Amino acid sequence: LPELMRCGGVSVPDASFGKILQDSPILNIENLSVSRSGKVIIKDIDLVIERGEFVGIVGPNGSGKSTLLLAIIGVLKSQNGTIRVYDKNPLSRKLYGRIGWVSQAASNLPTHVRITVRELVQLGTLNAKNMFSFIDNNRRERVTKAIEMVGLEDVANIDVGRLSGGQRQRAVIARALASEAEFILLDEPLVGIDRDSRNSLLKLLDRLCHEEGKTILMVSHDLTAIRQTAHRMIFLEETIRFDGPTENFPDLDKLANLRGIEPVHEQGCCLEDDSKEGE
Repeated sequence: LPELMRCGGVSVPDASFGKILQDSPILNIENLSVSRSGKVIIKDIDLVIERGEFVGIVGPNGSGKSTLLLAIIGVLKSQNGTIRVYDKNPLSRKLYGRIGWVSQAASNLPTHVRITVRELVQLGTLNAKNMFSFIDNNRRERVTKAIEMVGLEDVANIDVGRLSGGQRQRAVIARALASEAEFILLDEPLVGIDRDSRNSLLKLLDRLCHEEGKTILMVSHDLTAIRQTAHRMIFLEETIRFDGPTENFPDLDKLANLRGIEPVHEQGCCLEDDSKEGE
């Protein structure tokens, strides 16, 4: 599907699927390895995410963060291991509308595309059954609710191209919410937005988790932002080096040790050089 429509539509779960939603974790990954262009990017990944968690994934550039998200939504195939989302394979039709995907490029719409916030969010309600039908009251209500949830009521009829970076990010998150997604995956949503917009977006995600019962998995290079927001943090560099409560995330020295980075200078050498300069 085109980028604008990638969040999918809504499917009606049957009774057995409802039981799965209650009894199983949202995400269950076992012994996952993924290669790109013949190179292993991530390996030996074991990860379980329960309903209502806000999980932040951090790591250096090229560590496999985006690769992991793309594997979860089924864009990339695994070489080894399994991925189960709501106890289904990533591309299962029964997942339509359950997963909201906000990619790095989601808010970077081409300048020639003229689309209002409301129209963009409405795309989140599309699926194979209603694609060629007129929008009904149920879909209108979902669009309106999603716009209200992200606080964009005042600009609902404004072209997305006229919005700030933070507002555009909110708009694409609203598109995911309009599909009634329960599991929201975000890839670097804080890139290119200012400090106020960043803080506002983080508060929104926290509210979606606590008040709306959404499960959030967010990738970001902004370590401090993740530490202030997520309930649980994962440090990924080819494999998972740390996975635990945010308050237990290692300090810089321990993080360097996890990454296998050794000190370049001998202890005290810099202090000695400084004292000589003072003489």
